[in-house]
Amino acid sequence: MLPLLINCAGQNELGKKIEPTVITEQVGYDTDDPAIWINPEDASKSIIIGTDKDTNGGLYAFDLNGKIINKVTGLKRPNNVDLEYGFYLHGNTIDFAAVTERETNTVRLYSLPELKEVGAFPVFDGEKERSPMGISLYKNPETGDFFAVVGRKSGPADGYLWQYKLTEKEGKITGEVVRKFGKYSGLKEIESIAVDDEAGYIYYSDEQFGVHQYYADPSKGNEELMVFGKGDFTSDVEGISIYPTSSKNGYILVSNQQKDTFNVYMRENPSKGKIAEIPVSTSESDGSEVTNVNLGPKFPKGMFVAMSNGKVFHLYDWRTIEDRIKSQMKN
Repeated sequence: MLPLLINCAGQNELGKKIEPTVITEQVGYDTDDPAIWINPEDASKSIIIGTDKDTNGGLYAFDLNGKIINKVTGLKRPNNVDLEYGFYLHGNTIDFAAVTERETNTVRLYSLPELKEVGAFPVFDGEKERSPMGISLYKNPETGDFFAVVGRKSGPADGYLWQYKLTEKEGKITGEVVRKFGKYSGLKEIESIAVDDEAGYIYYSDEQFGVHQYYADPSKGNEELMVFGKGDFTSDVEGISIYPTSSKNGYILVSNQQKDTFNVYMRENPSKGKIAEIPVSTSESDGSEVTNVNLGPKFPKGMFVAMSNGKVFHLYDWRTIEDRIKSQMKN
């Protein structure tokens, strides 16, 4: 157990904000959401992919020192990004990122690590309210099928999210809607979406209500499995990240945006309630991502990445997050 030291400001040591190991270079306008691509040949050369949310925004790639190494600009308000591995396209297997382009009602797809566009498709066709925001990708571990789960700025009380099956068409990736699901409280909006491929669940943040859980496989139906986190947040429920410690266990971290903390829940049963609340130096975080892969000396147990005000992303050594979680659980 860590000692409960009091600093000169009278603050409990366990309540001190955790500092990032690395802060990225600034983007042009407004960071919003990150993803982490693991280099299969050398994990220390993995990259952070992040959106720059503006009418003339872009998609950026950073190395693990926070340096900008590639970018795609001129996107019309790109919001969220996610990535997957091993899509068979035009005779080759590629990794790819998917980005919501809000002002064109489109999902755009880019190969990794090159950031070369490899497809695009419209979303929420025929709907009065479109404006895509959140996105998460799902690869069914049994069938190998790929899906994109997409949310929007506003929508109905049920069927707020649409799920698209990704396939190849004429050498490009495209999407066909296969499912409309997801309850919505009506209180604000739904942006952050996360999929746990291994466990087979979708989670999404109903911003002033809680976190919803559904099955990721469309064949398992549209029944809501649970809502957790109700009453745990100052205002907005935001970015969701899932850190596995085994095939079934781990942590779900959810941004408590206005408090600059991340609430932590048990991956195996988040309905048991919040087990820790991690104060971070990140300001007003919308989006986050985490990996448990050894990324080298700075991040030997993985990395937690969070968007922050100031046009940057903060990169945290997972050990600092984990130590705080375990210390709070003991106390």
